[in-house]
Amino acid sequence: MTTVAGHDEAIEAIKQLKARYFRLMDTKQWDAYREVFTDDMAFYFESEDAPTASSGDEFVAFVRSRLATALTIHHGHMPEIELTSPDSARGVWAMFDWVDDPDQHRAFQGFGHYHEEYRRGEDGRYHVRTTVQGPFIVKAKLCLIFGLNRCVMSFPFLS
Repeated sequence: MTTVAGHDEAIEAIKQLKARYFRLMDTKQWDAYREVFTDDMAFYFESEDAPTASSGDEFVAFVRSRLATALTIHHGHMPEIELTSPDSARGVWAMFDWVDDPDQHRAFQGFGHYHEEYRRGEDGRYHVRTTVQGPFIVKAKLCLIFGLNRCVMSFPFLS
């Protein structure tokens, strides 16, 4: 681990960044959400082979389209954050989310880990530089709450 002046403050700033990440996504504040990421942000979804998005703008557009009609709640827990230089860090976060999207006839829970890299910008704040999400475990909920017209998504790999 790199020894960095202001270590505790940097760790807390990254925790606050991740809290904003989840809150702004769940409340669909897309312009403010974009400020969480570097311009050259890379997003990998369940694979490190090729990025799903190669910029902060592409990533926000991707998330916005996937969650357009969904109600979501995301939680990040138990951060493991390591400062790698005075202006960079990496972290691993356990996560849980609930996605309810009546327009798409789906409701599910997901859990897994985010693996991220952070960089301090010219504004003095940390931003997400790289996110690798997954693999996640997704469990569909039974129709007990929503009735038979909104049934379980099929996940044969969970059988």
